[in-house]
Amino acid sequence: APPAVPASSRAVVAQQRVLGIDPGLTRCGLACVDIDPRRRARLVEVGVVRTPPGRSPELRLLAVAEALDDWIARLGPTSLSVERVFAQDNLRSVIGVAQVMGVVMVAGARAGLEVAQHTPSEAKAAVTGSGTADKTQVQTMVARILGLTQAPRPADAADALAQAICHGWRGGRTGADGATEMVSAGGAVR
Repeated sequence: APPAVPASSRAVVAQQRVLGIDPGLTRCGLACVDIDPRRRARLVEVGVVRTPPGRSPELRLLAVAEALDDWIARLGPTSLSVERVFAQDNLRSVIGVAQVMGVVMVAGARAGLEVAQHTPSEAKAAVTGSGTADKTQVQTMVARILGLTQAPRPADAADALAQAICHGWRGGRTGADGATEMVSAGGAVR
């Protein structure tokens, strides 16, 4: 019989691989994070899809869709988490964000993945403990949680990472299902 492998030397297998998306038509943040059973998060990949404002909307959405399809095929996430659109004064911006959200939902559905939505406040609260944290606080805490030497930039990348971490730490639950418990970076349930 092969020798027994001590539990401490066994590799920890990720329970979840979450692809977080900060939707935007000009800049769409994409971040893939592994969350292990002990809620430790590990960066897999992070980036931003940029589309020129002068390009037609359908070609910009196609660029985002192709990037999503590539990330899903290469990284094999178990779920997607997209930032839920919230009211803004800029109607044009809201429409672009909503269109990208639709592209994300279709890409997830085509791949047979769970697609969750969390508000910016939920994601901020998950990583900083405060739903009103500013961009710098989110970037700093995301870097700390993932053990990065510097904060992820631009803010769209950090927001996508916060979205993925939020979903993973919620155990796959989304705010849309009425769940109100939020687990913060410190592990406290509010």
